[in-house]
Amino acid sequence: MSVIGGYQTDFARNTVRAGVGYDGLFAETLRHTLDHARVAPRDIGVIHVGNAFGQLFTGQGHLGGMPATVEPDLWGVPAARHEAACASGSVAILGAMADLEAGRYDVALVLGAEIEKTVDGEQGAKYMGAAAWVGHEGEGATFIWPHMFDLLAEEYDRRYGLDEEHLRAIAELNVRNAKRNPNAQTRDWQYAPESFTADDTANPVVEGRIRRTDCSAMTDGAAGLVLVSDRYLAAHPDVAAGERAVLAGWGHRTVGLPIGRKFERSAAEPYVLPHVRQTIVDAYTRAGVGEVDLIETHDCFSMSEYAAIDHFGLTGPGEAWKAVENGDLAIGGRIPVNPSGGLIGGGHPVGATGVRMVLDAYKQVTGSAGDYQVPGARTAATLNIGGSTTTTASFVVTAA
Repeated sequence: MSVIGGYQTDFARNTVRAGVGYDGLFAETLRHTLDHARVAPRDIGVIHVGNAFGQLFTGQGHLGGMPATVEPDLWGVPAARHEAACASGSVAILGAMADLEAGRYDVALVLGAEIEKTVDGEQGAKYMGAAAWVGHEGEGATFIWPHMFDLLAEEYDRRYGLDEEHLRAIAELNVRNAKRNPNAQTRDWQYAPESFTADDTANPVVEGRIRRTDCSAMTDGAAGLVLVSDRYLAAHPDVAAGERAVLAGWGHRTVGLPIGRKFERSAAEPYVLPHVRQTIVDAYTRAGVGEVDLIETHDCFSMSEYAAIDHFGLTGPGEAWKAVENGDLAIGGRIPVNPSGGLIGGGHPVGATGVRMVLDAYKQVTGSAGDYQVPGARTAATLNIGGSTTTTASFVVTAA
């Protein structure tokens, strides 16, 4: 099946301050997504929405009903909301793919959205803690997710050794890439040279060894995609000949909630998170590819990208530092990672992230990524995680 268009809102915008709620966010994203894909609302057969924390941050649930609320021509079109923490958007894409592959529908609209700036950072962290095993882990932490990914850093350090300077370098690269992205949250943020060091003033500790610039920020935003079946393309040769990309492969794995149990189960394995490795292998195998031209991966923290590097097979297990030191991850490097700026540079509106990743993959393989285009890109992969990799999804997107 194919992606024939999409749209991303400006992740730097504070929707709450601008007086924009979910209705406005959906209306903007829906309209521009359909316009870019050159389809009308009446063409949409099914809608899948990714959203993780709508009720907690805004009180608004039942977001599957929001598209028809803001677009009367979608009245009666079946829709569903998917929640899988930070992987909610990817699970929405998987739902849309399943509907198209089953032959139920030929055109699917996928929307991912999150509004997070209704509360301060500490309260926001408590809301997002719902994606961990509540009452069983992270109880002593003020900021649960920095704490959880500090535990991942500790596990890497215990098994392989870990130099925190490599984490700082990942964060700095993603922020640098974001300067090229007109929708990136941090594109206009100012950083001192010490911001990506162990300077306790310029880059204070948040939890453990996780410092401020190791973390993605709270973000408001949305992204949309239109997916179509091969049957639709056969009936619409003008669409088939237009700007499109192929969703060539996918992987999706789910394990238990607690991070400690993940480490226990992988103690004898070469990879710290073998289910993440298998998710990626599944996507590559289904796509029939051995390597890709670029990767958009989940860097909610620099440590999550560090772990993704070896799980993608860019280095051996525990050797992600080699790719960092060699410059492999930069645009123009051996395998650019997060040319968009990722989550640290680009922003992380939770329910939108998985959709935004596939949208950026689509832009790259169609040569429409603008200033952050990877030259000659024909294949791209994504990795989107929910919780402490409890839910993991990966896609391979190729040029048509």
